[in-house]
Amino acid sequence: MKIVINRDYGGFSLSDEATRRYAELKGVEGKGWNCRGVDRDDPVLIKVVEELGDAADGQYASLGIVEIPDGVQWQIEEYDGREWVAEKHRTWS
Repeated sequence: MKIVINRDYGGFSLSDEATRRYAELKGVEGKGWNCRGVDRDDPVLIKVVEELGDAADGQYASLGIVEIPDGVQWQIEEYDGREWVAEKHRTWS
């Protein structure tokens, strides 16, 4: 399974070009649409990042694709916008 993450501090975002391409492929219309609600394992998002490479990076972003085994329950963890994929587990405090 492939997952898109931000590999640098600052936070996940798509460039204007990547946003337009994603919207084109998904059929999303309307001004004001942004990438905040996009599933990071969305095949269209992965295609856009693979197609555009560094041109997909939004402001302060450095997008990359992480591959994990199928069937793993995962979540995105982050520190100051820099992200990594972690296997879900239970925690208590």
